[in-house]
Amino acid sequence: MLQVIRVVVAFLTVMFVMVAFDGTAQALEPVSVNGDVDAIDLLPAVESYSSQGDRIQIQTAPGADGIVRRIEVRSKEAGASPNWIVFALANTTDEQIDRIVVAPHFRLVGSGLVWPDLGASRIAEITPSQGFQPEREDDDDADVFRITLDPGSRITFVAELRTANLPQLYLWNPDSYKDKVNSLTLYKGIVLGIAGLLALFLTIAFVVKGTAMFPAAAALAWAVLAYLAIDFGFLHKFLAITGDGDRVWRAGAEAVFSATLLVFLFAYLNLNRWHVRYSVVSGLWLLGLAALVGLAVINAPVAAGVARISIATLAVVGLLIIFFLAFHGYDRAVMLIPTWTLLLGWVVAAGLTITGHLTNDLVQPALTGGLVLVVMLIGFTVMQHAFAGSAFAPGLMTDTERKALALTGSGDVVWDWDVPADRIYVSPEADQLLGVSPGALDGPASGWLELVHMFDRDRFRTALDAVIDQRRGRVSQDFRIRASDGHYMWLNLKARPVVGSDGEVVRCVGTISDITEQKTAEERLLHDAVRDNLTGLPNRELFTDRLEAALVFARQDPGLRPTVLVLDLDRYKQVNDAVGHSVGDSILLTVARRMSRLLKPRDSVCRIFGDQFGVILLSEPDSERAAAFAETIRRSLRTPVAVADREIFLTASIGVATHDPQSPSKAGDLIKDAEIAMYNAKKAGGDRIEIFHPSMRIERPDRSSLEADLRRAMERDELKVLFQPVVHLQDRTIAGFEALVRWEHPKLGRLPPAEFTAMAEETGLIVDVGLFVLDRTARQLAIWQRLVEVEPPLFALVNVSSRQLLRQDLIQDIKAVLARAGIERGSLKLEISEGLVMENPEYAAQILAQLHDLGVGLTMDGFGTGYSSLSYLQRFPFDMLKIDQSFVKQNGRGRPVILRSIIALARDLGMEVIADGADTDADADDLSHIGCEFARGAAFGDPVTAEEARRLIAGPIRLRA
Repeated sequence: MLQVIRVVVAFLTVMFVMVAFDGTAQALEPVSVNGDVDAIDLLPAVESYSSQGDRIQIQTAPGADGIVRRIEVRSKEAGASPNWIVFALANTTDEQIDRIVVAPHFRLVGSGLVWPDLGASRIAEITPSQGFQPEREDDDDADVFRITLDPGSRITFVAELRTANLPQLYLWNPDSYKDKVNSLTLYKGIVLGIAGLLALFLTIAFVVKGTAMFPAAAALAWAVLAYLAIDFGFLHKFLAITGDGDRVWRAGAEAVFSATLLVFLFAYLNLNRWHVRYSVVSGLWLLGLAALVGLAVINAPVAAGVARISIATLAVVGLLIIFFLAFHGYDRAVMLIPTWTLLLGWVVAAGLTITGHLTNDLVQPALTGGLVLVVMLIGFTVMQHAFAGSAFAPGLMTDTERKALALTGSGDVVWDWDVPADRIYVSPEADQLLGVSPGALDGPASGWLELVHMFDRDRFRTALDAVIDQRRGRVSQDFRIRASDGHYMWLNLKARPVVGSDGEVVRCVGTISDITEQKTAEERLLHDAVRDNLTGLPNRELFTDRLEAALVFARQDPGLRPTVLVLDLDRYKQVNDAVGHSVGDSILLTVARRMSRLLKPRDSVCRIFGDQFGVILLSEPDSERAAAFAETIRRSLRTPVAVADREIFLTASIGVATHDPQSPSKAGDLIKDAEIAMYNAKKAGGDRIEIFHPSMRIERPDRSSLEADLRRAMERDELKVLFQPVVHLQDRTIAGFEALVRWEHPKLGRLPPAEFTAMAEETGLIVDVGLFVLDRTARQLAIWQRLVEVEPPLFALVNVSSRQLLRQDLIQDIKAVLARAGIERGSLKLEISEGLVMENPEYAAQILAQLHDLGVGLTMDGFGTGYSSLSYLQRFPFDMLKIDQSFVKQNGRGRPVILRSIIALARDLGMEVIADGADTDADADDLSHIGCEFARGAAFGDPVTAEEARRLIAGPIRLRA
């Protein structure tokens, strides 16, 4: 019974295999073989099979008698399930033919990028349908089987595969295949020899001169040599590689090649000197490639795929860095452009090859030769730089030579005083610096004293005399010296005495450097620290300091009674909005000049902040005469200010506080008393004078209470951010919103920014308020962008104050806001006025560049109202100009011309333009006709809440003017 079951199972198995393969083997056609063709590509004639067991049954090609037979082939290992291929050959000649079947282990063509085929033994065994079993021949690079075809025979061959992939299968004439192998061996030997000599030469160069670029180039050459040894099969001559070992070595070699290429680029370009991020990125990249070498042992295809992607990325990114540094005048980058361009071409050709777009058999040896050529050009580039930079200069630099080179590099002037002969010598650079004739500065020390500024002569003479008398020490002296055109330059002298054998000073030798720019910067910083930038008047700090000094004198002199006047212009904000910032600044300058003309030498006037001024009155000790002086100021300010073809009328509220010897107070308290009186004058309607009396403190002035309330406003959620639409003029659709902050005061109702921003700016609360507005605006912008996807995305404009721009934490604050919101790059636009930028141009340029790199849009606010907009427009990375409303509202003939000029200038600089103050349909139409892109104003709606703005953009995104 057991025997019967076995027979039935065997029969069913045979029938299942026959059914499974019956339909795929019917069209097997033999390949005609004759003696005229050296090589035949068998892949088009191959039929592939996969079986579920260790045997396969196939139908043979029709024999010479026309009969189709069926054969069964077993795998070499019982129980295996290999892949199979079947092909048939027909000898159409009258002679016996010997041929060899060749299946290469590795073929670069079509090997793949992400999960590459790194090669392996392809064919385990070939079984013919008749005749002798094909003989396997020894070959480290391919599976080679010799077959014999009798005259007129038709033989079907079944090949058992070791891998699922068979990249190539050729039938070769043995003599032709031998000639091909010999030719390739000769070519490989030549290429390998050149690569070896190049690696050895660069190694010797590294030993001779150990600069960083030589070991990097030598390591790259050795990596290429190792890769070629693996690719050419020479590694098998020295190492017993079996199984998948060849794939591991090949993947590791590609990872090492990518790593050495990265090291060479970093070392040659000396990237660590340009920015620390280059070092960080390169270090992380190198660690990743080092990990690939270990990964090659576990999963060679994955490691090779990542290494190939790394090589391609490095070639592209490297070329971009090279072009960037070459554009900035870096000689090393300029010299590397041709070589790296050739490397990129090699990478492109290799990419086309591994993806199967280049299939010629000559591509693989050509790429290996091209790789050696690239390394050879890299070696030539390194040598060229070495010779150009005197890298092989014999001998070591002496300490004297090094100091001489350092002095030359510093640009300082040599100063040498021969003390016994009383003769000073300076290098020719000093004559050029001062613009005098050559040798004019050489002579006795007294001649130098005549050129030194009269206020610095005594210090200069004393410093030299002290060194000579004490016979030790060092001179470090700043002094001014007169140039040929009469102006003075600041110089710094650093010198030390040289003592002779008799113990006396024989020389005083040192250097002179030009520090004029440094001194000018210090004077500017000192001036800006105590002076107002616009009016040149003392600021609040200097004003307080002078008042403290006056109070000290008043305590010593009972007849001296300092009086403080605090003046605030009425409705200045409305005037400034109506006529523009430029005219507003002119008004403040006029007010400053009028007040200065009324003061006597003992009095002082300052600009406290904004449109608020202060006066220290010492020339009028009587309170009644001080009040009369305040009335004089009030009447003087009532005189109209003529601007262009219009007159502007001003009034002021003035508070007066006089020092009381019976109850002495500090300067800050006296100023606060005058402010309290001024606010009382404003509450009474303005354009009046109020004398302070202690009962006013009980009323708690508006400023003090507002300051206290503002500190708690954000905690109580009293600050609200409104959004005014910004419209695209071409189709009247919403392009974005401008954020405007309002204070919902529990007692005073909604307060506009004019009521509290100046106070917030002075007290520093504007930083917290500005950050609050930025965060709320960014969050709302993210909601809008998720709600409506338009191109370009909706944007939001947020004004930035001087306190925010000039503080060091602004960049970190912006990073945090962007990270929390997740908005589109460039859609959050910061509005920055030109006057704000010009307070500190150098620092502002750095901050704006960092903000631009973060992906923040930058808008120049109030363009056209300043004095230096055009000169600084290209220097700062603004991407949008906001035209001041004064240009939009004026109706003169010059408006279209000015607006067209501004818009044309912005377009030439690649900037967008938004016009402020489009309050009518006519304004919008005019702006649209002259090419303005965006506009904001009453014509498109008043500021709305975030929810109302959301409803606006949720429907059809369209506003009607």
